Amino acid sequence: MNVSAMLSRLKPLGYVASAYGRRALARAGLAPVHPPVGLVIERADWAIRWWGSFIAEEANLIRPGTAWVTTDPSELTSGIVEFGSQYQWVAWGRYLSSRCHFVTTFFHGKPEDGPQVARHIDAFLASVQRLSKIVAPATLTRDRLVSWGVPAEKISVIPIGCETGRFLPATPKQRRAARERFGIRPEEVVIGSFQKDGEGWGKGDTPKLIKGPDIFLAAIERLVKDLPVFVLLSGPARGYVRRGLEQLNIRHAYHYAPTRDDLAKLYHSLDLYLVTSREEGGPMALMESMSSHVPVVSTRVGMAPDLITDGVSGALAEVGDVEAIAARARDLLSLPNAAAVMKAAARQAVMVADWSAVARRHIDDIWRPFGVFR
Repeated sequence: MNVSAMLSRLKPLGYVASAYGRRALARAGLAPVHPPVGLVIERADWAIRWWGSFIAEEANLIRPGTAWVTTDPSELTSGIVEFGSQYQWVAWGRYLSSRCHFVTTFFHGKPEDGPQVARHIDAFLASVQRLSKIVAPATLTRDRLVSWGVPAEKISVIPIGCETGRFLPATPKQRRAARERFGIRPEEVVIGSFQKDGEGWGKGDTPKLIKGPDIFLAAIERLVKDLPVFVLLSGPARGYVRRGLEQLNIRHAYHYAPTRDDLAKLYHSLDLYLVTSREEGGPMALMESMSSHVPVVSTRVGMAPDLITDGVSGALAEVGDVEAIAARARDLLSLPNAAAVMKAAARQAVMVADWSAVARRHIDDIWRPFGVFR
């Protein structure tokens, strides 16, 4: 047995020791006092961490002292425990106190995504009876859960949020500065892709196929035949796409945004954003693009069918249909007169996902029914 496999087998023992140790401290009255809602986030500075941090921040503005975040579920011994990922819930749920009300978000996943995902979904479905509520970010996700036998009344559809006050339409000056930053020529059409689509947290040379990096490259290859395309990339583990663009000899730049403000500036240079995933929860870039007045072509995944009215606030294509993705991209890029109307419609549509609205939904639909607020 290799070291990695050995450590994986020992993990549950660590969970047990940590969880039961914290519960003993709580029973003895020695545990710290926390707000009634604990949100479990990941250590990685990516989507799950942002999800919990923004919900807690906005919830505490609406109702001070409501929520806090932690990367260690064993700290949560009472009140409402909400997991930002169903993977975290499956790993930890069985070890936590039955005094808690358990909630988890189920972002995405289906058995067809592979044997490992299929096993995870089986484990998740076996744990549903311990959950008080499940948050689905999209109608597609809710319908899938119901088709698997999850009671519909246990599910609330609440979107993943967006900082609509940060992701704003670019002024002409901001657009010029953003394009000059990456040496983009005036005539070039800039297509964005800001996501994690490689396996692991390293270079990402092995593609994470549910994110559709191969479809993205195939669509770009078609578009570059008749358009002066420049691709702007951000996000971790982009090695597969970067190598693919180099092999296709397509002009591009990669920049990992160190802050959310820097990420918002990247959208200022874009003419179009492509979501080519086979499976999604959001993605967050969908909302960020729409909020920033960047037209989006997306496959019918995650929140896209909920937020995009095809031809009105963006464009939709079937999963895996490279020709349709490229065709819809050309459609949006050829509508200069209608572009302003579409961009405004997109920003209006995404306002339901402003983090303040998302936090309010969590307070009213998820947390308040448990009677933790006096």
